[in-house]
Amino acid sequence: MLKKDTLIRGTLILTAAALTARVLGLFQRVPLDYMLDKEGMIAFTIANQVYMVLLIIATAGFPSAVSKMVSQRYALGQQAEAKRIFQAALVFGAVTGLILATALFVFAPAYAKLAKLPSAFLAVRAIAPALLLFPIIAMMRGYFQGRQLMSAGGISQIVEQFLRVILGIGLGLIVIALGWGDSWAAAAVTFGTVFGSIGAFSVMIWFGRKLKKQDQMTKPAYRFNAEAAAALRHTTAPAQQSKTSTIKYRTVYREILAMSLPALLTSMTVNLLYFFDTSFFKRLTERFYTPEMSDAVLADYGIKAISLAGIPPILAIALGSTIIPVISSAYSVKNMKEVQRQASLVMRIVCFTGVPVALLLTVASFSVTGLLFASTSGSDVVALLTAGTIVQITMMTTNSILYGMGRPKQSMNHTLLGLLLKVVISIALAPFMGVYGLIVGSTICFIVITYLNVRSINQVVKLSVLGKRWMTYIVSVAVAALAGWLVETSLLKLTASFPNKLSYFLGAAMTAVVVGGVYVLLLIVLRVITPDDIAMFPGKLRKPFQLIMKPFYRGKGQGS
Repeated sequence: MLKKDTLIRGTLILTAAALTARVLGLFQRVPLDYMLDKEGMIAFTIANQVYMVLLIIATAGFPSAVSKMVSQRYALGQQAEAKRIFQAALVFGAVTGLILATALFVFAPAYAKLAKLPSAFLAVRAIAPALLLFPIIAMMRGYFQGRQLMSAGGISQIVEQFLRVILGIGLGLIVIALGWGDSWAAAAVTFGTVFGSIGAFSVMIWFGRKLKKQDQMTKPAYRFNAEAAAALRHTTAPAQQSKTSTIKYRTVYREILAMSLPALLTSMTVNLLYFFDTSFFKRLTERFYTPEMSDAVLADYGIKAISLAGIPPILAIALGSTIIPVISSAYSVKNMKEVQRQASLVMRIVCFTGVPVALLLTVASFSVTGLLFASTSGSDVVALLTAGTIVQITMMTTNSILYGMGRPKQSMNHTLLGLLLKVVISIALAPFMGVYGLIVGSTICFIVITYLNVRSINQVVKLSVLGKRWMTYIVSVAVAALAGWLVETSLLKLTASFPNKLSYFLGAAMTAVVVGGVYVLLLIVLRVITPDDIAMFPGKLRKPFQLIMKPFYRGKGQGS
């Protein structure tokens, strides 16, 4: 039987799934550094970035909107209307997927020419068919999230990535063995995404059938709140609880678009930044790099930096998916105390768990890059980009909170301002700083959006994240980073005579142990994390933390 997931359990499920998916995705990019030349790696990067942007456009923020609307309807006892919304979303996904898949296939040569890499059109065309299914899959994930069933989306992610990586790399190796060249090999690897879409769709169909049977067998008792229902424009009375819904698709689309268009921009912020960087990299940096150096830096940026920078935000992505329906349900019945509690909790979790991952990849970037890839080139770019994910994580989380509170237009306006600053700063700095100018522009974009989001949230409910503990938290982060840097630098010198991969492994492993150990120890010793914080952790994490904290806390501790 399918069971609903709480915020913590749902977050853990999506985090585990996203982490598995990112590791598999990284596993795909690592062999490419050994398989392809720079032109092939750039073709792969460009194809993936344009595909991700179009995929988000194809779904138009619908998954988050569907999740929010479905959770609202089920909270108000309007199951039939929730299912009607889901049907409308599926139709939208199928139509837009077909249109954009066709457009990407047809205009692939023109886009490759814009990026100054004409041979990349093969890889762009190879990935286009995946747009036929992924918009539909995204709608289904949104529906399951609205029903608070996170495992469906999590398992589909894992299956998708497994098939995409294994079959994509396999096809690439076959093409290379046939001697067709790196352009065709890059296209073969990207075609693995099509196999991934078929696998993910099959998983969602299986969950859909199982949930349908469960709904037919059980009749959950949902408490209907007439006042909250009246707040929804087309919901006026308990009669909406009937077994069928006559709401028209255009009414559904009007409500979804009002919610999803702002979410579209906020959800694709990171992808837009990477799309901008990879598409205009050569044009913006041609005064700074020679053509050969430009290819090398862009290949490192796309294959190494972007893939590793995708790891720290995994928790924020999972939290965003789970927090939207939770906050939306509480906000729809005007339970502002619960909204404040959940929003503060999710921000606290992000601070405690998301930041150290970005910290580790920043200070150990040389060892991690050398361990995973063919060389350490680009490790400085990896360090700077992963450092920026610290504010990227808070940006993504605060966007989700505003969305759950029914204020997507505010986050959209903040994002527009941030993107404008990104473009201006990148155009100004890239000709003189190269890739570093592009990364600085992205980081400033994240900082501005985060600041504006937090200000808007505090106007509705006052966030209580760390309170007076912010200074000791910053000290904990800084000391852990310094300790990690010293350990990695020392170990690399001590193991200079070792085989390179062994030296990099020891450097990365010991840095991870030191950064993690020092960070957790300082959080406890400096009382940044309290027993009240631990009480909100899942049982399996709560017990070991309570044992560690026992010598430092005599009583129950103080709240945050």
